[in-house]
Amino acid sequence: MRRASYIRLRMGYWAAALWVVGLLGCAEVKKPRYIAGDDTPRSGTIHVSADESFQPVIDSQVKVFMNQHPEATIVVHYKPEAECLKDLADDSTRLVIVTRGLSDDEMLYYEDTLQFRPSFGVAAHDAIAVIVNNASKDSLFSVADVRGMLSGRSGFRYQQVMDGTVATSTVRFMLDSVLRGFPFAASVVAARSSEGVIDYVSKHPDAVGYIGVNWIGDRKDPQQLSFQQKVRIASLQCANCEEEVYVKPYQANIALKRYPLRRDLYYILKENYSGLGRGFVNFMTGEKGQLIFKQAYLVPGRLALQVRRANISE
Repeated sequence: MRRASYIRLRMGYWAAALWVVGLLGCAEVKKPRYIAGDDTPRSGTIHVSADESFQPVIDSQVKVFMNQHPEATIVVHYKPEAECLKDLADDSTRLVIVTRGLSDDEMLYYEDTLQFRPSFGVAAHDAIAVIVNNASKDSLFSVADVRGMLSGRSGFRYQQVMDGTVATSTVRFMLDSVLRGFPFAASVVAARSSEGVIDYVSKHPDAVGYIGVNWIGDRKDPQQLSFQQKVRIASLQCANCEEEVYVKPYQANIALKRYPLRRDLYYILKENYSGLGRGFVNFMTGEKGQLIFKQAYLVPGRLALQVRRANISE
């Protein structure tokens, strides 16, 4: 009897196993989605969503790339960072350029939705410049000063100006890395763009603004030179110095982590074939693209930047 029971048990097990195998065989096997497009790494048309904070340098990247590849068209839509990340879910957007990568949860979401993982990485290192009016009596601040001004808990009585109160990368950085849980004071005002911040500060002696350094760092760019004549770049207390010194967001200070308001510039690519998005990413992270970032006073993310010690006045 025991042997008969054992045989029946074995037969039941194998029947159940065959039933499961049959279900798996009938189930639809998900295949990776290919984003529609007949482009190649050097030709075709793609749409890119980029953080508005980086418009000057991304414009330069696109201009040089398209000059080298006349059959390629890259259409860039400049938006607040949160809107760029939303566009990543849209089939028409192949690439986004923002100040953060994807979280584990976001990677799982896109892997489930697309059946492949988007790729992302650091293209360059950036900083947020603090700007003041040319008539301002203050141009030296610590991070604690900035935190106090933005939260309304400071003895400084300057009007704080951001490139928006929600959704922008500058706003997110200030909330996450500077305020660390404290909200903006009700007196913080929002300009429509980084250029709007410069314009506002230039007209209000009691204003302090926050913008990406690539909007105001290039002294060879005529437009940025005119911006530098309108406002002054403030110095912040060094974050990695033995002595109490104040530094500007120069490349060496960003590279050596002396300037405290540093951030990274990421690309997030939604392509699982060799298309124009991949071609443009390869360009930005290659030698020519990295030199363009360097020219824009960002620190290249993939190209070694030589820093030489010199005695200069900040």
